[in-house]
Amino acid sequence: MSLIEKIDRTKLPQHVAVIMDGNGRWAMSHGLDRSEGHKEGVVSVRSVVEAAVAIGLNYLTVYTFSTENWNRPEEEINALMSIMVAAIHRETPDLMKNNVRLMVIGDVMRLPGDVRHTLSECLEKTSVNTGTTLVLALSYSSRWEIVQAAKRIAENVQEKKTDPEDLDEMLFSSFLTTRDIPDPDLLIRTGGEKRISNFLLWQLSYAELHFTDVYWPDFREHEFYAAILSYQQRERRFGKTSEQIIKS
Repeated sequence: MSLIEKIDRTKLPQHVAVIMDGNGRWAMSHGLDRSEGHKEGVVSVRSVVEAAVAIGLNYLTVYTFSTENWNRPEEEINALMSIMVAAIHRETPDLMKNNVRLMVIGDVMRLPGDVRHTLSECLEKTSVNTGTTLVLALSYSSRWEIVQAAKRIAENVQEKKTDPEDLDEMLFSSFLTTRDIPDPDLLIRTGGEKRISNFLLWQLSYAELHFTDVYWPDFREHEFYAAILSYQQRERRFGKTSEQIIKS
């Protein structure tokens, strides 16, 4: 029985988030320039998106470029941006064919104009799709997002649009960039590192974590399905006891 056949479609996570780590190390291990690792990483994104579509996953978020990545060498950033434009342009027809809707979260205005233009076109074209939603976290960091939310809340309080006494977790979440997206049930991180790296800190509060030593360019359908199966073997208690979960 293949891995996809072992997956219980009635117990799928609603939302899977992925930290795609190891592109540069994969390239170095193959004696290649770091940019080649990013190019091969795009192939893995395509493979994982197709795997998500195949099992009917509702949301898939990939950590594409963090605000901290702006500190990388200019040459690598330029290569990344070039790869990103080409990838979005090339993948748009397949997103349409697979009924995938594209969304983006992050400080998009920091991106170069050509990236924003290509991204805007893809967002508009795929907005009519009703299948899996692919969320790109671009120029994103969780601390940036939380600070921005706090600023908007403060402005609303000043303008008397929000009463501080009404502020709770649900209201705070409505000010985040992910306000229309359910919290991830599963976080996958590739590349052997075991940390969250400023990614969806608020939203990952109760997510199951799956770490793998596989570098992102080598992470394909098989590894994705293995992570889903691992998730399905876990008991999610959300602070309750096992006995309470069984009774409910």
